Amino acid sequence: MRVPLSWLREYVDVAPEATPDDVFAALVSVGFEEEELIEFGISGPVVVGRVLSFDEEPQSNGKTIRWCQVDVGEANGGVRGIVCGAHNFAADDKVVVTLPGAVLPGPFPIAARKTYGHVSDGMIASARELGLGDEHNGILILAELGIDAPVGADAIALLGLDDVAVDINVTPDRGYAFSLRGVAREYSHATGAAFRDPAERDFAELQPGTGFTAIVEDRAPIRGNTGATEFVTRVVRGVDPSRPTPPWMIARLSLAGMRSLGVLIDITNYVMLELGNPVHGYDLDKLDGTIVIRRAEQGEKMVTLDGQERTLHPEDLLITDGSGPIGLAGVMGGGTTEMSASTRNVLVEAATFDPTTIARSARRHKLPSEASKRFERGVDPLIPFVAARRVADLMVSLAGGSLTDEGGALYAEVEIAGIDLPGGFVQGLIGVDYADDEVTAALQRIGAEVADSETGSGWFVIPPSWRPDLTDKWTLAEEVARLHGFDRIPSVLPTPPSGRGLTALQQGRRRVANALAAAGLVETPAFPFTTQEQNDLHGSASGERLPGVRLANALDGQAPYLRRSLIPGLLQIAHRNIARGLVDLAVFETGAVFLPEPGVTYGTDEVPPLGEKPSDDTLAALNASIPPQATHVAALFTGHVTVRQPGRAAEEFGLSEALDAVRVIADAAGVRIDVAQGARTALHPGRTGVLTVADASTGSAVEIGYVGELHPQVAADADLPGRAVVLEIDLDRALALAGERVVAASLSTYPAATQDVSLVIDAGVPAAQVGAALSEGAGELLESVRLVDDYRGEGVPAGSKSLSFALRFRADDRTLTAAEATEAKLAGVAVATERFGARIRD
Repeated sequence: MRVPLSWLREYVDVAPEATPDDVFAALVSVGFEEEELIEFGISGPVVVGRVLSFDEEPQSNGKTIRWCQVDVGEANGGVRGIVCGAHNFAADDKVVVTLPGAVLPGPFPIAARKTYGHVSDGMIASARELGLGDEHNGILILAELGIDAPVGADAIALLGLDDVAVDINVTPDRGYAFSLRGVAREYSHATGAAFRDPAERDFAELQPGTGFTAIVEDRAPIRGNTGATEFVTRVVRGVDPSRPTPPWMIARLSLAGMRSLGVLIDITNYVMLELGNPVHGYDLDKLDGTIVIRRAEQGEKMVTLDGQERTLHPEDLLITDGSGPIGLAGVMGGGTTEMSASTRNVLVEAATFDPTTIARSARRHKLPSEASKRFERGVDPLIPFVAARRVADLMVSLAGGSLTDEGGALYAEVEIAGIDLPGGFVQGLIGVDYADDEVTAALQRIGAEVADSETGSGWFVIPPSWRPDLTDKWTLAEEVARLHGFDRIPSVLPTPPSGRGLTALQQGRRRVANALAAAGLVETPAFPFTTQEQNDLHGSASGERLPGVRLANALDGQAPYLRRSLIPGLLQIAHRNIARGLVDLAVFETGAVFLPEPGVTYGTDEVPPLGEKPSDDTLAALNASIPPQATHVAALFTGHVTVRQPGRAAEEFGLSEALDAVRVIADAAGVRIDVAQGARTALHPGRTGVLTVADASTGSAVEIGYVGELHPQVAADADLPGRAVVLEIDLDRALALAGERVVAASLSTYPAATQDVSLVIDAGVPAAQVGAALSEGAGELLESVRLVDDYRGEGVPAGSKSLSFALRFRADDRTLTAAEATEAKLAGVAVATERFGARIRD
């Protein structure tokens, strides 16, 4: 909200010596945020001048300039020669002259310079050059603004260009502060300065008369709230829309961020900024019959003031007459009844609309107007009568109109629910020992009515009409703390309750993420949205169609499904980085995947009410409406693990790096992950591994994920230029299989005995299963078994392979002999022979 200081001073006593920084400090103390200082950016000699004469001189470029003689007053050098390209002025017109040394917005310094064969000793300014609007077709003629000032007078002060505005950020719950009235009241709270409410008027003069009462026909109110509860109209006849808007009003509107659009529209905008209630003016002669407020019909259309034809939604609230829609209520007026240069009679409308209705319409049609910004936050329901009369008065005084007895008022009784505020509640919640008088004084300062509670302890508080955000005792306590200063609240660290902290599952997730980052991978969170095709491809081994969760209001219409796998997001991240020149990538993500069960419908239309804790049954129903969400960890490698350098060729990422990442995850999770050959549609045939963990409770292997090289076609479809290797693990399942506590094995002080064994076996038998058989048969003496070679060729029968394993044996209580190690090795070979027909290679 931009607040011109000259305007603020009309409603609150701002000290003459107060600087903009002082005003900022006062407003920040009551909860606003400082944004920036708004200035016109004009300095130096800018004066009133009179055009004495001019000569029109055609130029070789086809342009005709005027060589003008302009009187700027004896104190400013008398008559000056100025070159001007505009042609909308005549001799004896008074204009604004910027003399050498002046600086205009931009900044644009003015100096005497030679142009078109003359030395131009200054510049005659247009409205846009002065920052007073977008008009640049001609210079600013003071008579058109109703100004007749002496030659040589200071034009900066004359036009209000010496004013400044403070820009503050207003939080969504404080819509009343989108007005000078609201900000002036808050400044009064902060400084104790006297506040003059611009809405205080005699009730009798606010009565609008008869003949133009609107009708509300809301057959489908949202959440039971009628679309319009107040609709006040007044009629002003005989207005002259060609009259100039006063400079002071143009300056204030400009500082507030609004451009001048003609005196009639400027008046409605001015009152909106002043009182916080948006006001609309209709060309009365264009209206057709009675005004009706209703919801839109399905497929109904209207043209708004911006010239756009809009298809309406049944929830949209419309202002209509006999011709159809003439306004999208609370958002933007219609083009058929807008005020224009031909308008002579005006119907002024000030209303109160349902905030939810206006908010939805503004977002649906992408029309975040100044009006909708105020209505969706809630306006003071007692203001429409005042706002309509204020606009009418200004149209009389500035546009030459006459206020008639015509008008109408549709209104409902304003009922504001009282709040019980127990004694001691504010002190206990805020942690400050406020006196009871301080509590009641703060509430009365914001405009609340405070009475003793009937229970004998505490108060019964009725919030002011302009504060719809005050709904309970907690919000009242916040107001007390705000007005008495947040600096009074002590800084005390709370004592954490015992037995809290991260769960074992949360700790495990963090360990895995930290371990991968420490191993050199970069964590890259992605959006959890994808397509049905990507879900099918990466969410199942076979690529079959699986159930997915489709979002009703997706951020990206091309990716409306929640992901079943993390791989699609990593592919997008890799593509984006490669497109920007980052081609060597090792990235990972830990995040939720969404795994709906077949035949189950998820989601609910039942939204629990705000302000109260849902019951256990409600929470259970909400949880049941959400699909199962497991936390996965996935990684992607592409490009080079080491780049080309002197004496060493570049090395591409491959399965070995992905398997190293699997081992890092296994160590951090506290499990042993086994790898066996597998197959997935999205991965390269023969270069895919299935990851399993042994379930200690059943002794069976549980599949927890996969690792492998992307199928070349899948990589090409993802616009990856080379090989890409991926892995994905169900992290929650892996951590669950690890148990609650991981016990580190003791270290033996005795030396190890190492032996190798090469086994010839059928080529279809996975090496992991052979290694498991060796480990099982060798018993407790075997410390580790590692595959070191897979040979297929000369000396090995066709259809077979030779697997070489490095075995390490160790005992806890003695040094093993070679015979003991050999005996354990042969026991392992015996098990492999029994299960797979393995034999020791000659």
